[in-house]
Amino acid sequence: MRVKILLLGACIAFAARSAETPRRHFDGKSWWSHVKVLADDNMEGRQTGSEGLRRAQAYVVEQLKRAGLEPAGTDGFYQPVRFIQRQIDETQSSASLVRDGVAVPLELGPDAYFGTKVDGHGDEISAPLVFVGNGLRVPEAGVDDLAGIDVKGKVVVLLSGSPSSVSAALAGHYGSIDERWKMLRAAGAIGMITIPNPASMDVPWIRTSANRTAPTMDLDDPAFNEVAGLKVAMSFNPAQAEKLFAGSGHTFREIAVLGKDRAVMPRFLLAVSLKARATIRETKLESANVIARLPGTDPKLKDEFVVLSAHIDHLGIGAAIGGDKLYNGAVDNASGCALLLDLAQELKSGATKLRRSVLFAFVVAEEKGMLGSKHFAAHPTVPARSMIAAINTDMFLPIAPAKTLIVKGLAESELGERAAAVVRAFGVNPIADPEPLRNSFVRSDQYSFIRCGIPAVKLDYGAVPGTPEHAIYKDWLTNRYHAPSDDLSQPIDHAAAALYEDMMRALLIETANHDAQPQWKSDSVFRRYSTN
Repeated sequence: MRVKILLLGACIAFAARSAETPRRHFDGKSWWSHVKVLADDNMEGRQTGSEGLRRAQAYVVEQLKRAGLEPAGTDGFYQPVRFIQRQIDETQSSASLVRDGVAVPLELGPDAYFGTKVDGHGDEISAPLVFVGNGLRVPEAGVDDLAGIDVKGKVVVLLSGSPSSVSAALAGHYGSIDERWKMLRAAGAIGMITIPNPASMDVPWIRTSANRTAPTMDLDDPAFNEVAGLKVAMSFNPAQAEKLFAGSGHTFREIAVLGKDRAVMPRFLLAVSLKARATIRETKLESANVIARLPGTDPKLKDEFVVLSAHIDHLGIGAAIGGDKLYNGAVDNASGCALLLDLAQELKSGATKLRRSVLFAFVVAEEKGMLGSKHFAAHPTVPARSMIAAINTDMFLPIAPAKTLIVKGLAESELGERAAAVVRAFGVNPIADPEPLRNSFVRSDQYSFIRCGIPAVKLDYGAVPGTPEHAIYKDWLTNRYHAPSDDLSQPIDHAAAALYEDMMRALLIETANHDAQPQWKSDSVFRRYSTN
């Protein structure tokens, strides 16, 4: 009831402050013209550090200059970011499950594959396996998957997801790699095997494993080492997971049913141990964020910033699917970058004045773990405390008529309430995340700003599960997400794209011109990061 009342109040306040009734400023055509450039084959999938990405960034800088925005990087529009690139050498890597002294090799790809985000490479690991449910410790919800079970010197096996007693925000926070591993390491674990929850897999295993040898990255900065002490990390195919549970007195089928229902799971020692060696090659490279500024006009508020972000990178060239190995990333996320360019041009040339300044952040390496935004949020090119809100656009899916918008972070801050009020004013239904098992609120760049105490939201088209529209979005995730078919030939609803742009424009104006900075809710799990 409290959320409904607050939403109503925010909607009334938004309508009262707005100098104009919601109207259309975009038609989807200029947006699509930018998408066509950024997702063209010439950009080679915009892999971080690649020539294709540099060409895409040069196009963005050209458009920002043309729009009249100011450079806000450390080198003109650019903010250089240094990375460590890691790549598994499967010819020198192996993994086996050992039972009663007999080692049965795992087939890398069909059975499982190594993660490269680990501390130390090439050493052989032999350790018992222990199943720890979702592998979470959430004090606020009374959840402790390590209670009464010894994981010291062991590799933990966990099913992705969370029990129903844990909110999406709590699950996202405690399920992040740094929070989860910090807890597991303190308990003495040395490694981690994650089984994707079949009930919430965005991409079929055959596609995720097809790109398992693609390079991964981390920031070349010891301050961002989240995996100290993690000796081995693997993802395990749910279709082959019975191999892990054989002889334990439990089956993976039993576990998967509990995971789908978000029920409490048993924790127990498995009857097999792991023997593994992962050989990982490291190189260093540099890329950059692209940052631009649109100055505000209010003498008292112009030194405060609203951050509007979208990641410009994608997956580059990878495993062929249907004969195509170029991952263009039209929706993910040329769509978001095109929106930023459209908004920059419209707001700079239009009559609307913004009291606060706006930072347009085209961040890099989101596909590698939100690394560009993580670097920018920790090392901003403006005073850190001057950033009062962050609005992120990533893969907003303009592929169906606009009926429902999922406001990620709706109940976490006043910014979420304002976003819902704006969306409703345009005749679109705002809802909270209907699929908390996917933990999507902490899987894109808004989370980097949240971790630095900045209220943030992400808005996506979506639908309530069970509706025809939901089937459309689900089909896209299954067949086009992180696939070469996310290209310029796919069906796009240009009217939905234009409406999304109008809603984002209105939210940006509302946030930049509001008298007060948005605040975290007192009961938000993310309020712990606030510096206010």
